[in-house]
Amino acid sequence: MPVPKIPDPPPEPALSTWKSDLVSGFLVFLIALPLSLGIAMASGFPPIAGVLTAVVGGVIATWLGSAQLTIKGPAAGLIVIALGAVQELGGGDNATGYRRALACIVVAAVVQIAFALARAGTLGDFFPTSVVHGMLAAIGIIICSKQIHTLLGITPTAKEPLPLLLEIPASVVRLNPAIALIGVLSLVLLFGYPALARRTRWMQKIPAPLLVLAASMPLALVFDLEHRHTYTFSVTDSIYTIGPKFLVNLPGSLVQAIAFPDFSQVASSASLKYILMFSLVGSIESLLSAKAVSSLDPERRSADLDKDLLATGVGNLVAGMLGGLPMISEIVRSSANIGYGARSRLSNFFHGAFLLVFVAFAPGLIHRIPLAALAAMLTFTGVRLASPREFVHTLRIGKEQLVVFVATAVITIATDLLVGVAAGIAVEMFIHVLNGAPIRSLFRPDIEERVDGGRLVLRVKQAAVFSNYLSIKRRLARHPDATAVEIDFADTRLVDHTVMANLHDLKATLEREGRRLTLSGLDDHGPMSSHPLSARKKVVLAPVMSR
Repeated sequence: MPVPKIPDPPPEPALSTWKSDLVSGFLVFLIALPLSLGIAMASGFPPIAGVLTAVVGGVIATWLGSAQLTIKGPAAGLIVIALGAVQELGGGDNATGYRRALACIVVAAVVQIAFALARAGTLGDFFPTSVVHGMLAAIGIIICSKQIHTLLGITPTAKEPLPLLLEIPASVVRLNPAIALIGVLSLVLLFGYPALARRTRWMQKIPAPLLVLAASMPLALVFDLEHRHTYTFSVTDSIYTIGPKFLVNLPGSLVQAIAFPDFSQVASSASLKYILMFSLVGSIESLLSAKAVSSLDPERRSADLDKDLLATGVGNLVAGMLGGLPMISEIVRSSANIGYGARSRLSNFFHGAFLLVFVAFAPGLIHRIPLAALAAMLTFTGVRLASPREFVHTLRIGKEQLVVFVATAVITIATDLLVGVAAGIAVEMFIHVLNGAPIRSLFRPDIEERVDGGRLVLRVKQAAVFSNYLSIKRRLARHPDATAVEIDFADTRLVDHTVMANLHDLKATLEREGRRLTLSGLDDHGPMSSHPLSARKKVVLAPVMSR
């Protein structure tokens, strides 16, 4: 099979863009600093580990990636995996678990590099859209289940997500008023920020996390969190304790922050499970984010996903060896980067450089950040991942998609992420079979190929679903010179939502290259909802019996 054409490397940034990139990098740094600290602490890692990852993502991975405007750093979507690795591999000793988790990150990084060299950048196209969103919704709920207690100044007794959720009312009753005030005020500012930004134009230039720090850090000084002491809350006459444990704890220097992996258990079944999750989930999240950022790029520059995955893998290898969290191309910070006027990859570099300088020369300021404020930021992130709007949006795409979404989310919360994703995929396949897709066609589609000059026609038979989409895409990759591509679904029984969504994105990509993609043969297929990208099922008319 011919090797797909490797796109030319993107042009180097013009010197004229550096001022815009410097400003954008600085503003993204203000967002990344508290989020990196919070994600690390929620993952069971030292707070500085998140900053180390963001520094590596900016200073090193920048020059290896293809997506010009992505910001690489730690992501909330990997919190569940990292925390699970620390707890399970440490057997109750978080310090040991942390170093063994680092070993898993390093090996997973090697796997990601192998994926990239094998040109597996299309991996993100394999997983059903509803499974990915269901996984993220579950992660959001799990994050909230843990961080709400920290926001209230309470250490919960439960450890698992469902018991933690059930324990929230008890934590509300037992909340520490001073800490809860910081946490709740931070949460109000985060949820109210869009309304404030709409009313005041200058507010749009202030990142929401910076606004939270501007409000919470003075409160920490007022409550004297630097020193352990008790106070009496006049409303209830109850006595509460506050002190440095409610602030970010940092090592004395960057050198002291470096930790090396412990490879002693890397071949155990538990370690292999986390290596698989780090490599697969991290790769999928990063690839999906890189694709999304490319679609937002004002200059419409396409990203080489294989090259971007290579950058992520190399970044994770370096970060894991130094004691950092795993990184991905992070969508929220990347979107903010574009919104702040970034023009090239220099913005990611500047964001990492600002983090490095700040941590090296102003660690005392970081120590003054209240944990409740970081917990509020993570709770806000969790709520966005598991927003009711995600459920409504999925329902609009199709009832079958909601079933897959909910099944993935519920099983992930009840068991673990790997089992949840596998269950979601199984449910999706079962639904496809019920809707007429032959089992044999789920992985090997029957495709007829016709080439007429610069025109390529692919006639897909039986079914076009998420699990065989990569075969369709490989057929397209064989003909990089085809200026007009037609995919004919007249002989298919089912075209699922993931294929419709992927082809919609592919159409936009080909148009940027001056090529055209058309879909045909869907006139006899009934949409499974009113959504334009819903699954299409062939309508079979029952024969009319003559009298």
